Amino acid sequence: MNIDASLLRQAAQAAAGGQQYPAATLYLVATPIGNLADLSLRAIHCLSLVDALACEDTRQGGGLLRHLGLHKPLIALHQHNEREGSAAVIARLAAGERVAYASDAGTPAISDPGAVLVQEVVAAGYRVLPLPGPSSTVTALSVAGDTAATSFAFAGFLPTKAGERRTALQAVLAVEGQSQVVFEAPHRIVDVIALLAELAPARRVTVCRELTKQFESIHTADAATLPAWLAADTQRQRGEFVLVLHALAAQVSAEDELPAEAQRTLALLAAELPLKQAVALAAQISGAPRNRLYEAGLKLKRASDE
Repeated sequence: MNIDASLLRQAAQAAAGGQQYPAATLYLVATPIGNLADLSLRAIHCLSLVDALACEDTRQGGGLLRHLGLHKPLIALHQHNEREGSAAVIARLAAGERVAYASDAGTPAISDPGAVLVQEVVAAGYRVLPLPGPSSTVTALSVAGDTAATSFAFAGFLPTKAGERRTALQAVLAVEGQSQVVFEAPHRIVDVIALLAELAPARRVTVCRELTKQFESIHTADAATLPAWLAADTQRQRGEFVLVLHALAAQVSAEDELPAEAQRTLALLAAELPLKQAVALAAQISGAPRNRLYEAGLKLKRASDE
């Protein structure tokens, strides 16, 4: 990108220079998730003021500073050394310096390092100030159009082991009334989509790939259709993914939406078998959607426990 870094810094100074930026303070700086133009003027001004930049990857942090025509000492602070890195940051704060922290992309401490750093800095008696900005979670939610949701939950990355991933996804799918945000890597996206299609074929899912980048794509469809959609173009399997699992609408999750015969079959099976097995057999016998049967089975179980 060809820019005049000095003009960027001047614009940042004009827009954000009137605010106070106290010394001996840690500044959490949200950084672009793919498009450098999303860096805020306030973030640029803050980065120009700080005495050092702590970052998840010094190559990423150094590249960001070079983009802005800035040169600052860098402190490596990632998931493997967060406590040691925190000590280095606190030492600088103790000397009265301003220090910024930036993860590789997005908002620190949201499925990225940063939470331990904040905890340590606050415990040491220093201030932490956030600079809001890019977040793949909020970006994906904004474009999902999930009108059934009354709130959302951040599930982050699912477990890498197949059995644990299935259990975790079942728990996520069972939550009513919430959009659920899941992160996934390209080498697991096919498996995760196949699992979604199996467990909740009627669930609406928004698949966001490479958000804000040149080859960004956003696709919303029922989970049952997604394996074929992914397979139709291998480019759709590349990049970083954010999935929004749309909320269960009341009419979808309500037990009385199931045919009476499906409800009776499920109730008989659930009285004798574990819920998962009862739902699988009821789906085979009745042809009713497995996710609706599962929701109805959970209601039966709750009622029997009361």
